[in-house]
Amino acid sequence: MDLSVVIPVYNEEGNLPNLHERLQKVVQELGVSVELIFVNDGSKDQSMAIIRALKAKDNNVQFINFSRNFGHQIAVSAGLAKSSGDAVVIIDSDLQDPPELIVDLYRKHKEGFEVVYAKRRSRNGESNVKRFISSLFYRLLKLITSHPIPVDTGDFRIIDRKVVDILNQMPEQNKYLRGQISWVGFRQTAVEFDRDERMSGTTGYTYRKMISLALDGITGFSNFPLRAVSISGFLVSGVAFLLMLYALYSKIIKQEVIQGWTSLMLSVLLLGGIQLISVGVIGEYISRINHNVRDRPLYIIEEDTFDEVAVTTNKKEKPSS
Repeated sequence: MDLSVVIPVYNEEGNLPNLHERLQKVVQELGVSVELIFVNDGSKDQSMAIIRALKAKDNNVQFINFSRNFGHQIAVSAGLAKSSGDAVVIIDSDLQDPPELIVDLYRKHKEGFEVVYAKRRSRNGESNVKRFISSLFYRLLKLITSHPIPVDTGDFRIIDRKVVDILNQMPEQNKYLRGQISWVGFRQTAVEFDRDERMSGTTGYTYRKMISLALDGITGFSNFPLRAVSISGFLVSGVAFLLMLYALYSKIIKQEVIQGWTSLMLSVLLLGGIQLISVGVIGEYISRINHNVRDRPLYIIEEDTFDEVAVTTNKKEKPSS
């Protein structure tokens, strides 16, 4: 297989026929052997029925049907684990990322790049608030991580088989694939494009899911929050020590007693807030450790077109003793 295309699907019944038609044209233009892997992530509409209909008329179509919604990053991980292409494209099913760009991504990959990601010049159909938050997050993440994660990019990209094999060996439960792909290294480059407006339906990426993904990215690829907690602790302790010296100076030297309920309460509230924030930051890291220690499957497959076990993970099997 020359090329695999992994397509996570969640309530995209209005976009799937158009997406498949445009992908077919891309396949014809490339002239390579292709498999289209649709991963149904617990859709509540007719997405799965449409995928089955596409499979019935196109032998290039494969599908994975989850037992419930496991999340976008997990759906992509399942598609990567099942893929067999020498290169793999990741593209969402909402048609905001144009399938026609796959031709440019594939040709760039053939020039010798193991990773070619699509970089957004513009983002049509999105609110100013969402664009601002996304832009701020990407730049913040780039600033606090030890290795660069490209800004203004999503999961739309093509990756070489060697990169896919490495990703399939990464066992963490809280996936942030664009960070993992950046961490892997190799030769990486970008192809710029203008992101289209959603063709049909509403986005499944709510602000809550965006925050969760942001936390996965920060906790998975940066220790900066933990260091910030430590630094804030030293700073507050230093200020408290200086205030103690000032209080002793006022009492012993100036023979004055510092009074004031307001200053006392502000100090208590400041310290209490810093402590709660510190506990919350540490808790986020511990929570992710807990998820990995449980060693549960990343996803559960109800049905697929691959001849493999229904319940699977992306981890290596431990050799028997």
